[in-house]
Amino acid sequence: MIKLSAGVLKKIVPFISDQNLQTYTPLLNDAFIQFEINRKERVACFLSQLAHESGSFRYTKEIASGEAYEGRKDLGNIVAGDGIKFKGRGLIQVTGRNNYRDCSLYLFKDERLLTNPEILETPELALKSACWYWQSRKLNEIADKDKSWSIVLKGKLRSKFEALTIKINGGLNGYQDRLEFYKRCQSFLLES
Repeated sequence: MIKLSAGVLKKIVPFISDQNLQTYTPLLNDAFIQFEINRKERVACFLSQLAHESGSFRYTKEIASGEAYEGRKDLGNIVAGDGIKFKGRGLIQVTGRNNYRDCSLYLFKDERLLTNPEILETPELALKSACWYWQSRKLNEIADKDKSWSIVLKGKLRSKFEALTIKINGGLNGYQDRLEFYKRCQSFLLES
């Protein structure tokens, strides 16, 4: 069982604000239990991806307008305005009508996120939506793989951490930054 202290989280994510440090430390510890992110490697993989995706826990809403997602049928954006309405929110940036619906059904057993997507911007739901995404994509299973494990994704042989990044981001955007967070996690989680 991992219990993260505010001091260790600050070492892993040095640019997290004091307010977000106090807000997210207990929320993360609860989420680790609820979503079985309960081994050091799982925590390292999860935290490093969250830290990058959220800009060190600064953002729970994508900075871009969401226009780029307009008409993306693969995301379920079939109604005019869906791209902007269902742009990335939460700490892993849940994106698209389909993902909002699936996340809503998981979190609330109804479709309230389709009418009020902004609620994913609150700290608790920003984290829970990230946990839902992590769990629904079976990313604990990838995190549990040995360092030498690899898989072919997008036509290339990928490492475990590359595979996690692609499953979350769709590509390797910000890979080096994610990797730096991961290295800090591996180093400082020993103090937990």
